[in-house]
Amino acid sequence: MPIDMRQFHQTFFEESLEGLANMETELLRLEKAGAENGQETVTADLEILNTIFRAAHSIKGGSSTFGFEDVVAFAHVLETRLDAIRDGRLRPTRKVISLLLLSVDCLRSLIISARTGKEGDNSAIDDVRRQLESLESEQPSSPASTVPVSKTPQGKISHWQIMFRPHLHLFHTGNDPLRILRELNDLGECHVQADISSLPGWDRMKPEECYLAWKIELIGPISRETVNEVFSWVAEDCSLEIKLKPMQSLAPRSIAEAVASMDAQAGTLRVSVPKVDALINTVGELVITQTMLSLIASNFSFDNLSRLFSGITQLERNTRELQESVMSIRMLPLSFAFNRLLRLVHDMSQRLGKKVELVFHGEQTEIDKTVIDRLIDPLMHLARNSLDHGIELPAERLAAGKPETGRIELKAYQKGGNVVIEVRDDGRGLSHERIFAKAVERGIVSSSSKLTPEEIAELIFLPGFSTAESVSDLSGRGVGMDVVRNNICSLGGSVEVASQAGRGTCFTVRLPLTLAILDGLSIQVGEHTYILPLVSIVESVRIRPEQVSRPAGSSEMYGLRKEYMPFLRLNELFHIESRSTDLSQGLLVIVEAEGKKAGLYVDDLLGQQQVVIKNLATHYRKVEAISAATILGDGTVAMILDVPGLIRLAHAGTGHATPPVGDAPASTTATPTLN
Repeated sequence: MPIDMRQFHQTFFEESLEGLANMETELLRLEKAGAENGQETVTADLEILNTIFRAAHSIKGGSSTFGFEDVVAFAHVLETRLDAIRDGRLRPTRKVISLLLLSVDCLRSLIISARTGKEGDNSAIDDVRRQLESLESEQPSSPASTVPVSKTPQGKISHWQIMFRPHLHLFHTGNDPLRILRELNDLGECHVQADISSLPGWDRMKPEECYLAWKIELIGPISRETVNEVFSWVAEDCSLEIKLKPMQSLAPRSIAEAVASMDAQAGTLRVSVPKVDALINTVGELVITQTMLSLIASNFSFDNLSRLFSGITQLERNTRELQESVMSIRMLPLSFAFNRLLRLVHDMSQRLGKKVELVFHGEQTEIDKTVIDRLIDPLMHLARNSLDHGIELPAERLAAGKPETGRIELKAYQKGGNVVIEVRDDGRGLSHERIFAKAVERGIVSSSSKLTPEEIAELIFLPGFSTAESVSDLSGRGVGMDVVRNNICSLGGSVEVASQAGRGTCFTVRLPLTLAILDGLSIQVGEHTYILPLVSIVESVRIRPEQVSRPAGSSEMYGLRKEYMPFLRLNELFHIESRSTDLSQGLLVIVEAEGKKAGLYVDDLLGQQQVVIKNLATHYRKVEAISAATILGDGTVAMILDVPGLIRLAHAGTGHATPPVGDAPASTTATPTLN
């Protein structure tokens, strides 16, 4: 019976994409080593080269086995060039490494096409393959093997499209097209394609006449005047078209698009053998406990009561250990998310003409895989924001007394039940004056408003808010920071920003360790039970009515140790009849999120417990001030409160919300079914 090889495709795709990620990381290490030593040609570490070569060789072999011929053909060319570098026949210059990085993009595009059945940008892939094939012929002494050095001041990156068609008599004037092409190559990233459509047959060819034309793509901080100057000697002896093209990457697809497309790994999870062994051992203990309890139940008497209680205690311990084992399987180091930023920073810094160092701290901090999958986009937004708006151009940094190389730092650490991620840069910082002026211009605040620097910084998270003067493919579309906050809040987290002019900006992201289990405090409001996330609770106090006030046009305020904060009566918020109208009979739970505090008035505290989170929007619908739901031990449904949402309601002076479920008062509404 023949074997259906399609059953192994998913594993091949996962391992290939992982191998490409490793290749990318190692190539960036090679380039960084050369940059640190100020070298154009990198002194390659043989171990790094072998790692890169093995990844390409494995992809070639696997794709050949499964019949993915396009992948095989490209991987073969790449493997040949990598082998030439290992043997010393090809020098790993920065330009060569940049081309190898583009080759990784091409392989990724081909593999994704093989998985999805959707065709990629074959013309761009063919162009990269031709460049790979011509590498060895350019070395060892060709000027094309060096890194392009810009002759113009660093500034706005332009993408020029040039059609250079010399007249037949060009050679008669003493000019050489090769000199012009070399000069263009020195200006920036240059891609040249020859047009041989006018080339005659051998019998009609005249060696002293120029029959070729060239299509040129030129990218860099290059003005039109600079391009015109290169062609000034041949302006009367050629047909010349120079067009400014909207900026876009010449790679088959940008790294952001490639990462977004890499969902082949979304449904799988690699688990280390020790974690699986621990899970098996725990299940074994659980089976033993279950057998013991079954024996007690089959011949139960009051004499066995102590053994029954002992068995239940053992069952509780086994269940807790099983939960911890299962949760540890879902936990992955944040390096899975951080490493996705290496290529983004590399490509974007080159396009912007900036020098940037990306530094990681605490990347081995673990967090739930579901959180990591949904965290990548916000982190990319934050890194892109730091690169585009924060880090200055080298000349500007030197003028300000800074090193010409900027620094973006990602730091992760665990704090309580949360993971904290800081994205910090040493750039120019936020311009509070510019942000405030833009907010006044858009009617968000009045010109007479007295806002603190912290309150002004918060304005960047408003939907569509942007201070960019022009729209580019990198920023300025008014989409970004509001998306970051919304995505992080959807994970049960928060994001804050702090900035110092001339010193830099720091975004602080706080996220729960997992989206499956929550440490909560059960509270009672009337006849209903709600869950408050424990990490958001500061303290609980008995209310003293004389410390309650209601300023005009605001919600009720409570004074606690010389600090005044708004508070909400949850019974009024959710239209529930409270056990008592006397404030002194209830409790005020102080909660904190996004740097702000508020008080929640409840009837009673029932106790701390772990709860399993159920998505309310999936089972019912999205409800204001409610983040999720859970099933209690007695089988009833309890709502998990959205603390950041409640705090925003309190500070906005809103004293009511829609009922938690249904449109009628909570005491008469139906409860959604949660499975």
